[in-house]
Amino acid sequence: MSMQTVGKQRGITLMGFIIVLAVVGFFVFLAMRLVPVYVEYYSVVTDLKAVCKDSGSEKANVEGIRAKLVLRFLVSYVQNVDLKKNVKMIKEGDQKQINIAYEVRRPLIYNLDFVAKFDVTEPVTGAAGAE
Repeated sequence: MSMQTVGKQRGITLMGFIIVLAVVGFFVFLAMRLVPVYVEYYSVVTDLKAVCKDSGSEKANVEGIRAKLVLRFLVSYVQNVDLKKNVKMIKEGDQKQINIAYEVRRPLIYNLDFVAKFDVTEPVTGAAGAE
């Protein structure tokens, strides 16, 4: 009688549940460390596109662009971009482009770090007031 009930039981054992919980917990931990870095990058891209499309940006020099970016970065809580070091203006004929290239290094586990490199370039159009 007891052999029939054991054969019909289905499900996960306690040890199997602990292993599944540990794997899920590890990936949640990774997400908690990685997601804020990528959310900040999304803010950098959004702010850069807005500044490049802002009216008057096509006439601004690199310092003017940096001044506009610093205001937007303060609102967006962007902390890993050094404006003097990471923001560059590229001129090709009449076309100007703004490049932001930076690196984020964060601790992951004990003495293990992760490094994320970001590089985005956007043409300066100043098209927001054109419509």
